[in-house]
Amino acid sequence: MKIAFIGGGNMATALIGGLLRDGIEPASIHVVEVDAERLAVLKQRYGIEGASVPDERLRGVDATVFAVKPQQMREACTQCRPWLDSGFALTIAAGIPSASVAAWSGRQQVVRAMPNTPALIGAGITGISGGTGLAPAARNLADRIMRAAGEVVWFDDESMLDAVTAVSGSGPAYVFFFIESLQAAAQAMGMTPEQARRMSIATFLGASQLAQQSGEPVEVLRERVTSKGGTTAAALEKMRTFGLREHITQAVFAALERSRELAKTYGDSDR
Repeated sequence: MKIAFIGGGNMATALIGGLLRDGIEPASIHVVEVDAERLAVLKQRYGIEGASVPDERLRGVDATVFAVKPQQMREACTQCRPWLDSGFALTIAAGIPSASVAAWSGRQQVVRAMPNTPALIGAGITGISGGTGLAPAARNLADRIMRAAGEVVWFDDESMLDAVTAVSGSGPAYVFFFIESLQAAAQAMGMTPEQARRMSIATFLGASQLAQQSGEPVEVLRERVTSKGGTTAAALEKMRTFGLREHITQAVFAALERSRELAKTYGDSDR
C-alpha cells in the first residue's frame, strides 16, 4: 500500500499520525509539501518520505490525498497529474466537487471528504462521498484513511457534502463561540477566567458525552434538565425570546451557501 499526501498542513498531519498508529508503515506514506521547514518536521517526526514538488515517487500510489486549500486545489492537481498513473484521489478541500478534481488530476475515481478540526486529536467526524462507480477497495482505503482521525459517515449524494461542511465542518467554531459566550457570562458573574473556562468546557464535554451515550433524543435530555419555573427554564425562555434557534439555523445555512459559492469560485473545471 502506498498513500501520497499533497499538502502537509494540520489535517494531513493528523491523518498521517492516525494512519501510523493504525499500523501503516512510514515507508508507505509520501508527502509533498512546499514549505521546507514543515516538510522536514514531518519527515523527522514520522519517518516518512517527502518532497517539495510532485515527482516520479507519485507513480503507483493507491491513494492521493489532496489536503490543500480550495483556492490551491486546481494547481495542486495539475502539478501532480503527470505523475499520477494509478489509484484514486481523495480531496478534503471544502466546496470543490469531485468532478473538478477528476478533470484536473486525471483520476477517474475521486472521493470527496469533509473532516473537522477535532480530527487533530483523533476525535473528528468526516462526511464522505465516493459516487456509485467507486471500487470497493478504494472505498475501504478511503474509509481507513479518514477513520484514522475519527468517525466517518458516508453519503450517497455528493451534494450533501455542502451540508456536512456547514454542520460538522464549521461546527466546532459554533461550539467554541458558545463556550466563549458562556465563559464571558461566568466571568461577568464573578468567576475568574480559569474557573469560567473549566466550568464552561466541562459542561459542554459532559453534556456531549451524555447525549452520545444515552441514546435518547437531545430534546428529552434538555427537558429533563428544565424544571418548570426553574433557572434553566428562565434561561431557555430568554433564548427563545431572542429567536436563538432560528438564528443558529440561519447561520448554518449561511455556511452552506458559502460552501456552494466556493464550488463556483474555485471548483469550475472549465475555468
